[in-house]
Amino acid sequence: MQLQTSLTLDAARQIIDVALASARAEAMLPMTVVVLDAGGRIVASQSEDGSGLLRFDVARGKAWGALGMGMSSRLIRDRLASRPSFQAALGVAADGKFIPVPGGVLVKQPDGTVIGAVGISGDTSEKDEFCAIEAIHAAGLACEPDSPDENWRASSLSGTAY
Repeated sequence: MQLQTSLTLDAARQIIDVALASARAEAMLPMTVVVLDAGGRIVASQSEDGSGLLRFDVARGKAWGALGMGMSSRLIRDRLASRPSFQAALGVAADGKFIPVPGGVLVKQPDGTVIGAVGISGDTSEKDEFCAIEAIHAAGLACEPDSPDENWRASSLSGTAY
């Protein structure tokens, strides 16, 4: 008997490989990538040498939050910016696995069905998100958001990075 999964290990590995290659091509800081299936289970994860200890938890929280709310973590940030109490409540409801900043991207089949999420942490949130989107597209899948923030390259660590 073979169980059907929503996001295959092969696709998750490809997403991780392309995300890390994209980060290296852009000379980004060390990254951690977490790929979840539609049920929030970890399909695969990888941290580059030099990636901080908390990066796994941040990356998972970005992906988990995206799945839990049914939208990218960028959209969560944008929609809930004026509702800090609700953001805090979501963090409690998610047992701390809720990080509402860019870098959590929904993975979709071409018909729009959500089959998982990717969370990345290591550089600025906008750069993390860029790597996730590039990798999901390279795996032949769709995502939300479909394109990175147009100013992702200009984001810097002089502000807050997640």
